[in-house]
Amino acid sequence: MSYDAPVRHMRFLMEEVFNLADIASLPGFEEATPETVAAILEEAARFAGGELAPLNAPGDRAGARLEGRDVVVPEGFAAAYRAYAEAGWNAVACDPAHGGMGLPALVATATQEMWQAANLSFSLCPMLTAGAIEALERHGSEAQQARYLPRLVSGEWTGTMDLTEPQAGSDLGAIRTRAERRDDHYRIFGQKIYITWGEHGMTDNIVHLVLARTPDAPAGVRGISMFIVPKYLPDAAGQPGERNDMYCGGIEHKLGIHASPTCTMIYGETDGAVGYLVGEEGRGLEYMFTMMNEARHKVGMQGLSIAERAYQQAAAYAAERTQGRTVSGEASIVGHPDVRRMLLTMKSCTEAMRALCYAGAAAMDRARRATDGHERGRQQARADLLIPVIKAWCTELGIEVASLGIQVHGGMGYIEETGAAQYLRDARIAAIYEGTNGIQANDFMGRKLLRDSGAAMTALLDDMAADVDGLGDCASPGLSEIGSGMVSAIAALRRSTARVLENAADDPAAAGAAAFPLLMQTGFVAGGWLLARAARVAAGSEDDAFNRARVDVARFYAAHVLPRAEAHGAAARSRGEVVAGVPTAAVLGEL
Repeated sequence: MSYDAPVRHMRFLMEEVFNLADIASLPGFEEATPETVAAILEEAARFAGGELAPLNAPGDRAGARLEGRDVVVPEGFAAAYRAYAEAGWNAVACDPAHGGMGLPALVATATQEMWQAANLSFSLCPMLTAGAIEALERHGSEAQQARYLPRLVSGEWTGTMDLTEPQAGSDLGAIRTRAERRDDHYRIFGQKIYITWGEHGMTDNIVHLVLARTPDAPAGVRGISMFIVPKYLPDAAGQPGERNDMYCGGIEHKLGIHASPTCTMIYGETDGAVGYLVGEEGRGLEYMFTMMNEARHKVGMQGLSIAERAYQQAAAYAAERTQGRTVSGEASIVGHPDVRRMLLTMKSCTEAMRALCYAGAAAMDRARRATDGHERGRQQARADLLIPVIKAWCTELGIEVASLGIQVHGGMGYIEETGAAQYLRDARIAAIYEGTNGIQANDFMGRKLLRDSGAAMTALLDDMAADVDGLGDCASPGLSEIGSGMVSAIAALRRSTARVLENAADDPAAAGAAAFPLLMQTGFVAGGWLLARAARVAAGSEDDAFNRARVDVARFYAAHVLPRAEAHGAAARSRGEVVAGVPTAAVLGEL
């Protein structure tokens, strides 16, 4: 159950497919030289494999627990977190003005993959802190930034995002937590659920970003404001002082991520928790959504990360396990064709997910730092389009790959002691949080496709077509097969997009019915496109085993995985009444 970070794969994508040198030439990214990045990745790989991965299975077995009002995390987690913060890993992509390294999101994405693959439960704590950092960087006052950001960036304190309430779920317009004005602060009263790492003892303080309503706020999402609610109120020197009127009322008993405490937070048992308004009243949801691209990208990464970990364990098991006479004559089960099919499915899907996640990060870097305004806009549109696909497609595929990992193990995969089952249990939540995948599909359809009448999608399809142009005519059989499959898949995605746009104009229900299938079709085609790009780069490089494998993996994906895209496309092109027209009684099993 060890973890060996795929550093060579990461560097190949970053340097040769997504042009890290070009990103490093952007203002503020000059430190991201290939040598520096290589050293960072090697050190991160050592930390992930040596410090975090050994805690993964024991943490799953022990879980977090509530003792009184204190959350106790599994043994070793607090020491690992201190080592993580002291090494500066919390600050990789943060602004140097607040103590960060200021490296590109592309580099931070690679380190994030390592933390998540090594120990998903652990990685969720700094992931939530990153969201709090971004919110305060964008919307906090200078005084708030000075007080909180250095300690959040260093990892001395952690952060959370407190959105969900029992009666509200994903409908944040229905939240009831209230904020009563005082002289220079507010008093917060209410309850929040599903707060990841909402309470723990690993740091001296926890900074909660809480959504709440002021007394005269209008109903709905326009009445929501954002507040900083620290566990301990900072004193004049900025050190943790008086305990705030808040506590953890319980932690959830979950299918997976057992070592990550999912907390119910109670605010205002007595006088109300002290909260400080971020920005303006009534703009809390707007502020929260400014960091959603980052958060959803990181959750999509979880699908990739779990897939990589599951694949590594399945491959190691298949290399050692002997059973039956294999077709190839190999001693282990890797010689059975169906085991090879499963492993290649796991590997090709994982590499496609990695490429898509890194493509999204590279687009975000260029959107922020490109010197040309038109290019910044083009890259932002690309990032906005890809993010819901990354979040939903990668988390759906992560579940599938983790399940295949169990299947490769056979009956031993269903036994907890092998560790294969943990990956499936841990992977399942990622398709739900930061907006369920149905919400991602609605966002993809409504805010990304329909809002600009398909302009961003057309630009993406044109880039795909340009990248695979000529591959079908290559002398190399592998590249030729990849190219032919991609040309057909891109054409089919164009048809689906056109049909959905046409249907949505006449039938709003059609857009909702087509949203998830179209998103999944886009994911499978985009994954194939990036594997094809990588294969073309690899074919033009030195003819070693690593580069030949990139062509082989892309070839397998084109033959065995890419055909799924058209199945989703056929569903996306169907009329809306196929879904919306079925009587509710039939949907509910009453007929």
